[in-house]
Amino acid sequence: MRLLFLVYIFSLCVHGQTVVKKVDSVWTLEVDGKPFEIKGATFGYDNDVENYDTYFKDLKFLGVNTIRTWATGKNTPQLLDAAEKYDIKVMVGIWMRHGRPGMEDDDRFDYLSDTEGMEAMYKNAIKTVETYKNHPAVLTWGVANEVYLNMATDEEKLEYSKFLERVCSSIKKIDTNHPITSVEAWTFGLDWWENYVPSIDIYGLNSYGPGAGLLQQELNKRNIDKPYIVTEFGVTGEWDAQTDKNGVKIEPSDTEKYNAITEGYKNWIVNKPSCLGVYVFHYSNGKDFGGVWLMTHFNNSLRPQYWAIREAFTGNKPNNYVPRIAEFKLPDAEYNSETWIPVDLQIEDIENEVLDISFHYNQREGSRRRRNQILPLKFRGNLEQGFEIQLPNEDGAIKVYVYAKDAFGNIGIASTSIKVKDKIAAERKFKVPKVELPFYVYKDNSDVPYFPSGYMGNYRAIAVDLNHTENVHSGKTAIEISYNVGYDWYGVAMVDPANDWGEILGGYDISGAKTFSFWAKATSTNVMATIGFGLIDDDKPYYDTAKKSVEIRLTNQWKKYTIKTKRLDLSCIRSGLVVFSGGVGLPHKIYIDDVVFE
Repeated sequence: MRLLFLVYIFSLCVHGQTVVKKVDSVWTLEVDGKPFEIKGATFGYDNDVENYDTYFKDLKFLGVNTIRTWATGKNTPQLLDAAEKYDIKVMVGIWMRHGRPGMEDDDRFDYLSDTEGMEAMYKNAIKTVETYKNHPAVLTWGVANEVYLNMATDEEKLEYSKFLERVCSSIKKIDTNHPITSVEAWTFGLDWWENYVPSIDIYGLNSYGPGAGLLQQELNKRNIDKPYIVTEFGVTGEWDAQTDKNGVKIEPSDTEKYNAITEGYKNWIVNKPSCLGVYVFHYSNGKDFGGVWLMTHFNNSLRPQYWAIREAFTGNKPNNYVPRIAEFKLPDAEYNSETWIPVDLQIEDIENEVLDISFHYNQREGSRRRRNQILPLKFRGNLEQGFEIQLPNEDGAIKVYVYAKDAFGNIGIASTSIKVKDKIAAERKFKVPKVELPFYVYKDNSDVPYFPSGYMGNYRAIAVDLNHTENVHSGKTAIEISYNVGYDWYGVAMVDPANDWGEILGGYDISGAKTFSFWAKATSTNVMATIGFGLIDDDKPYYDTAKKSVEIRLTNQWKKYTIKTKRLDLSCIRSGLVVFSGGVGLPHKIYIDDVVFE
């Protein structure tokens, strides 16, 4: 006789009801009374609402039955509706802030003393559940992501654990139809969860490469009898990769990326008794270092990971194979910048299509944005006669890529490294990304390079909306800064990294810009404002290399203001827009649009 342990017993009439069961030592998931094996992908197109239909049709083609998000936002209702339309379930993310800068987030949150911040996160979690708990697309709540990993001390982890239990236990009271998942890197959260967070129903474990196959063993070591989901999965990441002779992390080949998903799914995931399934990272369109390594699309072309998801979940081979770069080598020597060097390149394509070849590079030193940035290289030649590339004006080891794009829309990518010498580059004080001009600090709310996290003065009375649509100078959106009282002073800075005041390297090299301009207006003609760029002084490790602003009386009509920057050192501007103003007797609003260095 089989033993049946019901972890949750729900009314069978509830649509979209998720149940966790354990049958004969095997954990399973049921949705509306039917077995549900998680064949998932993390979802990175949440802001592209207009193309939701295209993405969800494509996910069905790949065999995906659920997606994972990290947080909710203004597009969540449309996303859930689109998912339901295509019978795809959603792990709805509920974000919890990180205690220190980490792998994916440059936040600094104090779980020991910031009771106000914790209350805001708690209220957001409860509001999220109350808002979406009856939506049939909801599979489970995904509370937090890698918070323990991005926390310094056990004291902080303990306080966070207690807070997490408060959140999860409250969710459980509000929603009895969906289990609670909390997500952590590898097994960093297991002991804390086991000891302090009993309200978690499913452990979410982010694991890449062969480590995913060891998760069941790790649970067994700790005598943990709980189901888990591999909430992020793919080929071994940079954090675990070996370095080459130049000190650059060796990126797995496209073949290794494909096999990690297809073979890993069979060997490391579906045959583990406590594993409910996997979310492959990452169904999204990459444009930078991480996009090459882990994403399904790169510059709108299909990567091996895309086809690997389909084979893993459906058993179907690619409709058209990604070009395979069989060999990619550069000379084993150090060269001066701007030197032309030969490339040893061999590419195979099963369909024998005409291939578009290009070369690119990135620097693995400096700020997060610089380390992620991929830039084009000058090159000459062809596949028959060979290629040469011109080395960039950089100093030190660089990672070099070759792209091979076919007519079907696949792109194969391989990488290697080489050392470059450049005296001027070596003397750069702050290694931040060099931008192309014009450089927009704000032009509609898409790919905004700075974050409005620098609140000053009477900050409790400030509200900033980057998506304001009613008072716009051009495009679809403008910045709206609301000051909700009539007294005192306030300031808002758009900075990079977010929530940092000069302790972390960030910002951009905007050298060559001759002007900084913006359009602005206010709801009152009495509003005096000081607006410009640059905020952090040189008493901090990482400061703005230039600061300049203008004091203006704003009108209720759009007006353009321009600051000359030709003689300024713009090599590291980490505060791209800074606004100071004060009370005028009544609440007021300031609108700003088209902020640009030219």
